[in-house]
Amino acid sequence: MANITFWGLIASPYQLKMQSLADYAGLDWQRWPDQATLWQAITTSRRLDRARHRHAIERFPGRNPELDEYPAVPFYSLDGETYFYDSSGLAYHLDELAAAPQPLLPAEPGLRFICQLIDEAFDEFGLYMVHHNRWVTSAATNVMGEVTSTEMRKLLPFGLRRRVARKLPRRQVRRCPYLFSVAPPDFDAGVSESLTPPSREGFPPTHEILDTAWRRYLAATEALLAEQPFLLGQRFTLADASAYGQLSMNLIDGRAAELLEELAPLTFRWLCMIRDGGHAGSDGELHLTESLEPLLQVIGETFIPLMRQNAAAYDDAVSEGQTLFNEAAFDKGEALYDGSLLGMPFRAVVKTFQVATWREVCAAWQALDDNDRQRLESIYPVLTELPGSR
Repeated sequence: MANITFWGLIASPYQLKMQSLADYAGLDWQRWPDQATLWQAITTSRRLDRARHRHAIERFPGRNPELDEYPAVPFYSLDGETYFYDSSGLAYHLDELAAAPQPLLPAEPGLRFICQLIDEAFDEFGLYMVHHNRWVTSAATNVMGEVTSTEMRKLLPFGLRRRVARKLPRRQVRRCPYLFSVAPPDFDAGVSESLTPPSREGFPPTHEILDTAWRRYLAATEALLAEQPFLLGQRFTLADASAYGQLSMNLIDGRAAELLEELAPLTFRWLCMIRDGGHAGSDGELHLTESLEPLLQVIGETFIPLMRQNAAAYDDAVSEGQTLFNEAAFDKGEALYDGSLLGMPFRAVVKTFQVATWREVCAAWQALDDNDRQRLESIYPVLTELPGSR
């Protein structure tokens, strides 16, 4: 394997995460459609559309067709022919092929579980924070409409690019409540009405939840990176890739980038270092330290309870005959549930892909032997909130 083909956009934190994984492994890559020829862009777009329709795009090491949902982007191919989805799956795939200088998931069971937990927490809850920062905090300064329309230029008919640049931000702003960011009534972002993040009738506002959580995640990574160069020690892992993918999404978002550098300068520089490839080939010991506790604590107060509440709501909905979930259900006002995070209420739609994520995390925790679980719980008491704990 000499290179990787990505089908994705830099608007996606999962695309950024996959690029960081490839850079660590020292693999050449291209991001299509931006870096494709016109013919490559058109034919690959059609191929992926057909593969989606046939449910022929796979996830490594395997997909759950009952719960998984295909993303819009990104996808990756290791041979230029067969495409896969899921950014974490790429790390498992590279480890299976021994493509990176060191495993992206540690071999030691306790470290491996913590790596997986951090990865999934940033993938699922981190997305809400950075999406919120792009379209709410940076409402007046983000440039993603123009950036994305430029990347998609080879697939857009002549004259349509400027229209897409205008319409895409409006669409993403309307999706904010689906992605957990619900504005209070009469919220003023200092922009036009069409770009103002909306409130939603019957939904408690969640801006305070996301703003508070983001600052706590930044404080935790800042303290950790003051002690060591990467989240789990001296080298890059999947945990770093996931944190990087989410947090670095905001580096081009104007006001959010300014706040990130102001609140967490070490983290800001760390993100820029990975963006520029400074993590490639990093080597050294990995270890579990007390310095990880603040990060795991905020994960235990955001990701873990959100996943538990979503999974319970899924079970309740299925028992009542509900079959529609995710964004399609949200748009119809179906499969909704009420919950609480950080002592504040929220309303959300059941997301099946998060049920799959939670089941995988729980299975990994329960697969540890008793000694490993007890050791982790003694260092990080928040892990006692996981199913199967003492």
